[in-house]
Amino acid sequence: MKYYLISGEASGDLHGSNLIRAIFRQDPDAVVRCWGGDRMQAAGGDLVRHYKEMSFMGFLEVLANLPKIFQNLSFCKKDIAAFAPDALIFIDFSGFNLRIAEWARKNGLRTHYYISPQVWASREGRVKKIKRDIDQMYVILPFEKDFYERKHHMPVHFVGHPLIDALKQRPETNSETFRAENQLDPQKPIIALLPGSRPQEIGKMLPVMLSLTPRYPDYQFVIAGAPSTPVEFYDPFLKKHPAALVVNQTYPLLNSATAALVTSGTATLETALLGVPQVVCYKGNWISYQIAKRLITLKYISLVNLIMDRQVVTELIQEDLTTEHLADELDKILSGPGRETQLKACADLRIKLGGPGASDKAAKLIVDFTLDH
Repeated sequence: MKYYLISGEASGDLHGSNLIRAIFRQDPDAVVRCWGGDRMQAAGGDLVRHYKEMSFMGFLEVLANLPKIFQNLSFCKKDIAAFAPDALIFIDFSGFNLRIAEWARKNGLRTHYYISPQVWASREGRVKKIKRDIDQMYVILPFEKDFYERKHHMPVHFVGHPLIDALKQRPETNSETFRAENQLDPQKPIIALLPGSRPQEIGKMLPVMLSLTPRYPDYQFVIAGAPSTPVEFYDPFLKKHPAALVVNQTYPLLNSATAALVTSGTATLETALLGVPQVVCYKGNWISYQIAKRLITLKYISLVNLIMDRQVVTELIQEDLTTEHLADELDKILSGPGRETQLKACADLRIKLGGPGASDKAAKLIVDFTLDH
């Protein structure tokens, strides 16, 4: 059978790649075409367009790139029609995917959504479109099943979180080897900096994170470079504050880190699941932030706190993200009871998310549904 997958971000590329492998395990003769990234391509998908060409952060950035977005939408519809998939699978990336889903329903295509749009965070009215345009929904957060089924009377499948699988599959990391291969100090403890994957968010977050370096001479700061961002992009930041940069080695870096400063997003959950105490950071374009603040009604922005339904990690948002505040919060997790409390919560989080197998569960449901219809 033929499968068409659409993701538009680095995290979607990761989860999409594991889903593709799981589809091949269920359907060895599968033909897969996809929008995503290098990982989905390596997993066996015929890559149509890379997420680097589609990922825009914030309301203003989206407005500035509307012509390109509409071009992508038009091309995507034509490409899907030409491929004629048995199953059309959306992975997060709701602004784009929900528009394609509406077109797909009108054209009689079977639609699946893996990793729900965050309609529980903002613009809840989108659930009506999801119920109308999506045949099968696969959710990855425990509270999402209740949200859809109890509040909106829409049956969904809770398959567990695919990060559990991704982390389980990661190669074993030896801290000494990692430090030696990246010319890091063999003795100084590491503070990992995860400033995000998009140039816009790196530009906002990294300068504040790096401003801490003079205050912690006994530690070394190491930046997790995004694979989609050129190394040269980081040079201006590193000229002001000395720090190391490692690219496409986020998991080995976190495995070797004592603590982390993390931009809000999937990385906060990855960091917690790896058992690394963290401070969550977010700073965006002022106008985009003001708009988002009025649309989003959640108590927290980090997935860790949302899943646990309490503050496990400190969130420093917008004007609260300063050098002073960041230093105060980092001190709390480098040692003492604040560190121990967060480590205990990280262990509880792993239990709450369920066991491994999200990709295989979703793939089996997709293949079985496709065979039955």
